[in-house]
Amino acid sequence: MKKLVILGGGYGGLTVAGQLLDGDLPADTMMILVDRMPYQGLKTEYYALAAGTVSDQDIRVQFPVDPRLILKYGEVISVDPEARLVHFADDEPLSYDWLVIALGCVDKYHGIEGAPEFSQSIQSLSSTRKAYQSVNDAKPYGQISIVGGGLSGVEVAAELRESRPDLNIRIIDRGASVLSPFPEKVRRFVREWMLEHDIELRTHVSLSKLEPGMLHNGPEIIYSDVTIWTAGIQPSPIVQNLNLPKDAQGRLVINPYHQVPDYPNIYVVGDCASLPFSPSAQAAEAQGEQVADVLRALWKNETPRLGKIKLKGVLGSLGKKSGFGMMGKRTVMTGMMPRAIKSGVLWMSKRHFG
Repeated sequence: MKKLVILGGGYGGLTVAGQLLDGDLPADTMMILVDRMPYQGLKTEYYALAAGTVSDQDIRVQFPVDPRLILKYGEVISVDPEARLVHFADDEPLSYDWLVIALGCVDKYHGIEGAPEFSQSIQSLSSTRKAYQSVNDAKPYGQISIVGGGLSGVEVAAELRESRPDLNIRIIDRGASVLSPFPEKVRRFVREWMLEHDIELRTHVSLSKLEPGMLHNGPEIIYSDVTIWTAGIQPSPIVQNLNLPKDAQGRLVINPYHQVPDYPNIYVVGDCASLPFSPSAQAAEAQGEQVADVLRALWKNETPRLGKIKLKGVLGSLGKKSGFGMMGKRTVMTGMMPRAIKSGVLWMSKRHFG
């Protein structure tokens, strides 16, 4: 039997598996999905888990149950492209004929001393639970600092305001505004929402060091009871340790078929892949669909025909009653409508892989 091994059961990896189960998987090929956990965590919703407005049960999706799919749980520590082996922390190596690397991302701390030790992460379900526990344990009128004013930071702050109206909340960013890549109309709407809801916005802050309860901004000390880190991501350490060509963000360079050029039996999906747009669940799923198309074509000795990946837009939440979004490059939405659309997208995500 030949083996297709998928590392990571997130948006990208699970899309590859789901698409192949919906189509024709060759009788001589077994598909093995490897993950640390026995379910997918919907990462786009971790901000709500950190704030305490949903339970982790609400943002779990069970993996498909299908005799053609083998589920293997374990901690991957390395990949050997030459030997075609995946190595585990506490298990025998797993060989493969084709490999899909869909291991997602981890926080990027930009070399700031103390940041990994003294801030809370929302990059994994486990770390997000810990972030929630820290926020939940914060005393009334405590200070929560969110480092990073991108999409995740804004969503955490807004959701936290709804969950804990007693807390002092601030967003800290090194740029001039929250959501700096977004159009000014969106930035202004979000800034006004934050000010209206008593969320402090600190811009042009360059943190140099974190200590327990203290953030160092040059000579200034910013006091904080709980600090949540949303100031950048980088690919999984397994990808970081691969001696293969990468882009400036550390993501693996791929060819038009999403393959590693030197090892065309290795496909890279989602946050680990060098793509012309920002990492997102939507991009990972679109890429996963194309990887499934390439594999099907390969198994039929056909040439894959792939179109250009077109993303629909970006949606963000400001609590449960407001939000913002961009459809295409020009259409901006603010208020209840984008929030309602985001709720619909989540509903579909929870039922997509059933």
